[in-house]
Amino acid sequence: MDKLNRRSLLRIGGALGAVGAFSVAAPAAARPPWKWSPADSMIGSGSGTDPMNVWDAEADPLVADLLERGEVGRVNSLLRTWKTNGQPLPDGLPADVRDFIERARQLPSWADQSMLETAVAFNEKRGTYLGVLYGFASGMLATVIPQEARAVYYSKGGANMKGRISRTAKFGYDIGSRNAYTPDGEMAVTSVKTRLAHAGVRNLLPRSPHWNNSAPETIPISQHDIMVTWHSLPTTVMRTLNSWKVPIPENESRAFLHSWQVSAHMLGVEDQYIPASWDAAESQAQQVLDPILKPTPEGIKLADMLLDLGKQIDLTLLTRPILGAFTRFILGDQIADWLLIPREPVWGPLLDVAWGPFIQVREGLLTLPNTDEAYWTFDEFLRQFVLLYMSELKPISIEIPEFNNPNYP
Repeated sequence: MDKLNRRSLLRIGGALGAVGAFSVAAPAAARPPWKWSPADSMIGSGSGTDPMNVWDAEADPLVADLLERGEVGRVNSLLRTWKTNGQPLPDGLPADVRDFIERARQLPSWADQSMLETAVAFNEKRGTYLGVLYGFASGMLATVIPQEARAVYYSKGGANMKGRISRTAKFGYDIGSRNAYTPDGEMAVTSVKTRLAHAGVRNLLPRSPHWNNSAPETIPISQHDIMVTWHSLPTTVMRTLNSWKVPIPENESRAFLHSWQVSAHMLGVEDQYIPASWDAAESQAQQVLDPILKPTPEGIKLADMLLDLGKQIDLTLLTRPILGAFTRFILGDQIADWLLIPREPVWGPLLDVAWGPFIQVREGLLTLPNTDEAYWTFDEFLRQFVLLYMSELKPISIEIPEFNNPNYP
């Protein structure tokens, strides 16, 4: 696709609405028609436009201009010094970039500070579980979201999965931090930089013949796509915690959702597509996430990389057999089979039998006089995964890409 046509498509798409995030969804002919009602959204109304045809009205043309002007490298360099929400933007930024960021860093009018504070309590209580579920369960689910898997594989992130995982870890960490959206926090910065990075992928990925030959869409990362990925995070996490029978007070459950509602807005999602409640989120997920899951060659390769994650820092329990068994336990046999993950004769049955009582013991709901060694092993698994998750939070710079995966030009 030539530069003019690509920019024209992005501008036309932008006129229909706003953002995208990671890139997902099924081919238009295969996916069900959009039926989710904007009455169930944060603002309770909207056009009802299919979000598959909505991208980012502001970020896409801005980044297209930066790429054409050859200014992406300079902007990335300047933005490395912008680290906290309330920090003044660095001198020397182009005026159009500065104006965009000043608008994009603002919280939505409906953001509730008291709920965001309650979300902190939820995150502190469930931090160990969340580290595992964000970093691994949601990460593995992403490999069977076809368009997300393709976009990651062929974009710059596919060339350095450890780096991409670190940026995902930072997003999960920042959203759960005590000062996420306060002036000294980092979540607004992380969101805005991620939004710009996604716009870069939207501009660059159509230049990849490999992506063009495998992807059904012309422009990646639509509003529909980002909401599919969104559901692979909070909706999947809450589904899993509920299946584990983790007791969660209603106010903390709502607050956890609210923190993710704000994050969707900060990534540029139109408010009409952001579910207002867990019931609305579940309804949307059943339409946009559950039916489109399937394996792809790219997703299988990404999953293989993730299963080797424990080797990065030599954590003894994060072996392929244990991580594979945990994937099968959380995401089910079908997804594990799609990803060519073998059944584990020891860890599989152990998780099936002992994980439920372990959670009950850990939550103080069950007392066992002679706790089995398996429970210590489970706790150590959680601890090691959080160590891995946190080890990725070394100084990280989320930047606008200037090229696709160089292994797939």
